[in-house]
Amino acid sequence: MSLLVVGSVALDSVKTPFGEIKEGLGGSATYFSIAAGCFAKARLVAVVGEDFPAKHVSFLKSRGVDLRGLSRAKGKTFRWKGFYGDDMNEAKTLRTDLNVFETFRPELPPSYKDTSFVFLANIDPDLQRNVVDQIRDPHLVALDTMNYWISSKPKALQKALSRVDILFVNEGEAMQLAGGSNLLKAARSLLAMGPSTLVIKRGEYGALLIRKDSLFWAPAFPLENVKDPTGAGDSFAGGFMGYLSRRKGLTETRLRRALIYGSIMASFNVEAFSLNRLRKIKREDVEQRFRAFRRLVRF
Repeated sequence: MSLLVVGSVALDSVKTPFGEIKEGLGGSATYFSIAAGCFAKARLVAVVGEDFPAKHVSFLKSRGVDLRGLSRAKGKTFRWKGFYGDDMNEAKTLRTDLNVFETFRPELPPSYKDTSFVFLANIDPDLQRNVVDQIRDPHLVALDTMNYWISSKPKALQKALSRVDILFVNEGEAMQLAGGSNLLKAARSLLAMGPSTLVIKRGEYGALLIRKDSLFWAPAFPLENVKDPTGAGDSFAGGFMGYLSRRKGLTETRLRRALIYGSIMASFNVEAFSLNRLRKIKREDVEQRFRAFRRLVRF
């Protein structure tokens, strides 16, 4: 099955208690497509500037990412600068330069319009809805969002949610969007907005999979070394959607396994800065960690 991601490709400068990187390859669509690549070839739609390094394009191609939807516009590439303190679950933004990403209007190549599985990364909900309009008959559409869109464009976001099957949010975003203080009550409200499945990302505390009649929790994979959490949520989504895209049907078993594979890809991502850990991952590495995960939770 084909898999599409629409989001950002960026240059990130990040500092954590364990080091820093300047203008490393980043962006939601980048992390997603590399993580998904262990399961399926991702079609990427994003924009970069004239200054985007050719070595990053070569790397994405080498990992099998379909870049026919990556456009190069006049101007500079989207840049983000931030740091993590002792709490590695929360990034502090120092600077955001949208540059060419500010006027990004996703236009899908004709060959992308028959894509079966679609992931709408964190962008303006009006743009997310416009992407769905361009897909002929998607089998599954998933959407990610953030607190900025929840507070600034709530009506547009709710319209977008009515068009998707899966919503990815963190715990705070879920309660902000639902207007409540209890996560399970918030989940019921979010499911009533349209999605049939809700994925709650909880960082080092794992992830929740919530549907109308089921609830499943997966812990985060335990790690000795966490160097950079940037992109963990998008890597999680990449693993989740990449696994699901291998076959049709949202069975409970497939969704639960997808949650585990998402957690595994996020666990690899945080072990190094930028995509430096994911650059080296092979499918057997993923399956080895899957077997370890199974031993961890079996009782």
